[in-house]
This record gives sequence, structure tokens and C-alpha cells, in this order.
Amino acid sequence: MRYKNTMKYENYIRYERKIFFIYFSLILLLIFCIFPLSALSSTEQKPLTVAEASNFTATSRYDDVTSFIKELQRKSSLLRVETLCVSPEGRTVPLLVIGEPVPSSPLALSGDGRAVVYIQANIHAGEVEGKEASLMLARDIILKEKPPFLDKLVILIAPIFNADGNEKINPANRRNQAGPEKGVGVRYNGQNLDLNRDGIKLESPEVQGLVRNVLMRWDPALLVDCHTTNGSYHEEPVTYVWGLNPNGDTSLIKYMREKMMPSINKNLREKYKVLSIPYGNFMDFNNPEKGWRPSGPQPRYLTNYISLRNRLAILNENYAYADYKTRVMGCYYFLLSILEYCYDHKDGIAQLIHSADRKTIQRGMRPSADDTFAVEYDLKPLKDKVTILGWEMEVIPRESGWPRVKKKDKKKTYRVPYFSDFVPKRSVPFPYAYLIPKVNPEITEKLLQHGLAVEKLREPVSLEVESFRIKEIKGASRLFQGHYLNSVKGEYHLEKKEFPEGTLFIATAQPLANVAAYLLEPESDDGLLVWNFFDRYVVSQWRRELQSYPVYRLLKPVNLVKESIE
Repeated sequence: MRYKNTMKYENYIRYERKIFFIYFSLILLLIFCIFPLSALSSTEQKPLTVAEASNFTATSRYDDVTSFIKELQRKSSLLRVETLCVSPEGRTVPLLVIGEPVPSSPLALSGDGRAVVYIQANIHAGEVEGKEASLMLARDIILKEKPPFLDKLVILIAPIFNADGNEKINPANRRNQAGPEKGVGVRYNGQNLDLNRDGIKLESPEVQGLVRNVLMRWDPALLVDCHTTNGSYHEEPVTYVWGLNPNGDTSLIKYMREKMMPSINKNLREKYKVLSIPYGNFMDFNNPEKGWRPSGPQPRYLTNYISLRNRLAILNENYAYADYKTRVMGCYYFLLSILEYCYDHKDGIAQLIHSADRKTIQRGMRPSADDTFAVEYDLKPLKDKVTILGWEMEVIPRESGWPRVKKKDKKKTYRVPYFSDFVPKRSVPFPYAYLIPKVNPEITEKLLQHGLAVEKLREPVSLEVESFRIKEIKGASRLFQGHYLNSVKGEYHLEKKEFPEGTLFIATAQPLANVAAYLLEPESDDGLLVWNFFDRYVVSQWRRELQSYPVYRLLKPVNLVKESIE
């Protein structure tokens, strides 16, 4: 009897063990076959950029970028891809549109309150950090379980703006730069043009596409343009500057330099442990304390061009002498900090932009004596100095060209004035409209490419206008971007002039009036006259005397019979 009870007990134990094993197996199945799938989807299965996959020894080629974008599309419905342009060598330049939901077009944003932010990278294809960082940023936003920013922002990204230059990757390019060791592309596009000098002349399909398919189509509140600087030595891996031209709405300049960028700088330092300073170089390497300054205010540089359009713009210059991974990650966190700021201040930015547009239109309706256009600038330092974590330097003179600057081993902190305040030195009255009687299809097309409202007279008319009589015109001795840039001297005269039917009429009561003035003013330092578009009209081929500039300034409002040109 005892034997039978023992057998029953042992059978019971074996049964219990079998049940336990079955339950334990089911639990393991749940742990290893269900839970890890979500973890894999967010970590192991997320696509890597070439920079990440190569342990930051290489950068993406065009096919790598397009493959990465396709993989993101397979994993998320929050991304749509548009075409920014087709490059001179025939490559389709992708424009990523990220949203929740993705707007089918800008019209779909009407009334939903989201702001558009545009990030542009690889405009100089030897400067690749923004390309890698922006792709990483797109991935990390759309693949999160709860994607950040997208309830208030629509994010546009052009990760490979200069696709043709990118395909010329070679380790010999930018050899003074600290990686990637497998090489980078070149500065110029397929036309041998520097795309960051094309903001006025619009001669490249890339910048034409930027204006047509981004600025005019989506009207972003902010453009971020990613670059790499190889100037002065310092520890900070990220540098930045805002739009600088004083012919734009100065309230936007003041907002960016006094509120927006200091806040982003602080967030970048405190939250992400990345140091940054305003972009620039020492004005005198023999005397660094003299000051620090960025490049000029001309709108050929795209961030300055954007500010003329009454929108915010940030030039990001990553530090070439930091290692490649540090540069990419610094750029990544800088872009992240920018999005965080735009998310938190979306409504204030929108109000600021709306106010700038309204003021610009109102000025053009009836310009006063106080409304002027600056043709010469003074450069002044800002109120607060900048602190630069640098090194002591040795300046080595050279017989030709710039002196060579060598970094010493000893670190040195510089506290220097920042010369970035371009203020008007000489100005001319802002007109009610510009008139161009000698209609050139190339000039008409150029005005329309910028998105200007252009009209033409439907009947001849006699008007009192201001003309500019050229006394001297000089072409530069060296080619620059395919042009011998002009500089002119002359005098303004009031005169009565007959304008034929078909004369172009460009009113300044429009949001892009500052762009119109920059293109058409005879003394503009970056206008169409500078870039040779009016050469055939100002220098006669048959006589020796110079001509009047063929754009006339109408100073007071006049009712005219005219129609729009599309």
C-alpha cells in the first residue's frame, strides 16, 4: 500500500513538472518572440547611415542616400519624398517631407497651424556632416513610438543638395579636414558653380529648385543650411550665424541674435553637452583680440537671401578640425536643438514673420522719406563679446597668398568683440515701383524665378521717374562664378519719360520687395547689374559713351493700366 502511494506521488510530481515546463516555455516564447520584436524594430532593425555603419570612416554616396530614404519609407507613413530639382548631371535631388499626417501639399496646411522648417545639407559636397546628421534626424523622428515635433511642425529635409559634387568623393579632397578617411565630395556642382553664391543670379537648377519647390511652394519659416568651416582654431565643434543683411526686416535679425540663437546655444550646451559659438574667423591672426567676424551680408549667400524674404535663416558651420564623429554628432544635436526651439516658440515666430510681411507691404504702398535701401554698410561689433576656446597661434608669412597659421600646443581663451552688425552707411530712397522699358525675356524670367509679382503696362504713359546715369563701370579683373562682377558709379536724376506699352512694372507693395530692390537697384552690391545681366544696355556696342541704367524708379504712387505676368 505504501508502494502504491509512493508511485502516485511520483507520478503527480512528474505531472506537475510537465505542466511547469509547458508554462515556462510559453513564458519564454512570449519574452523572446514577442517583446524583442518591438525592441528590434527600434534598435537593431533601424537603418544606419554610411557614417554610422562605417564607424565614421566614410560618408554616403547618392545611391546610399536614396536607399536609406526608401528604407525609411518602408518603415513609416510619416515621410513623403518630393523632387527638389534634377541636377546638371541628371540626378534627382530628393526633398523629404515629414509630418503627422504628412501634408499632401502646402494647401493641406491651411488652417491646421503647423509651421514648416527646412533643413538643407551638402550644398558644398566636401562638407558632409549635415548630410549624415539630417538623415539620422529624420530616422530618429519618424521611427519613434511617439514621433516628436510633428503635432506643431512639418519638417523638410534636403540631405544631398549638391548631388553631383557628392559623387566626386576622393580622399584627396579637403585634406586638412579631420576625416572621414575614405574621402568626401567637392565644393562645386555639375556646372562648376558654388551653390552658396547663387542666391541672386539663380543660375543653377539646385538653387532654382530651392526657390521654386521649397520657398515658393512650402514657405518655410526657417531655413537651416549645413556647412563645415576650416578657418580659425577653436574647441567648439559647432558654429552658427543668422541672416546678416540690414535691407531685410531688422526685427528678424534682432530676434535671432538676441533671443533665438542664445537660447539654442544654451540648450545645446546644457542638454547635449555640445559647445558652440557664433560663426566667424579672427580678423587679425597677429592680434586675435581685435575681433571675430563672419562672412559678408550679400544675399548671394543663401541665409542672407532668405532673410531678405522676411524669413529666419541659420548658417551652420561645423568645425573641420574636430574628428568626423564629433562633427556629425554636434550637427545632429544642433539640428535637434533648433527643432526644439521652433516647437516651443512656433506661434511667436509666426507672428514675427507675419508682422515683417505686413510692414514690407505697407511701406511699398506709400514710401516715406524714412524708407531707404542701403547701398553701403558699416560693420560694428555687437554689445556682448564672444568667448572662444582656442589655442595660441603662430603666423607664418608666405611670399604669395595668405599667411599660414599654425596652432600651438597651449590652449588659450579669447574674449573678443563679435563684428556681425552690418548697419547702413549710405542709402537711397525706397521707391514705389521699378519700371523696365527694355524688356529682356531673361530678366523677366529672373524676376519671376524669385517669386516676384511682375506686371506690364497695357498702354503707354508719361511718368516722372528717377534715372541713374552711369559715369563709370568696371568689371572685375578675375572671373567669379562665371562672371566679371561689375561695380558702378553714377548720378540720380529726376526726369519725365515716356514708357511704352509692355514696360515691366514691379511694385514694392509686396512681401518680396526687399528682394526686388536688391535685384534692381543700380548701386546694389549684389544685384543683376553686378552679375552682368544688364551689360548690353549700359555699355553701347556702337558708341563709346555709357548709357543710363535701364531700370527707372517711380517714387510716388500712380494709378496705371497694367496686368500681371505669370
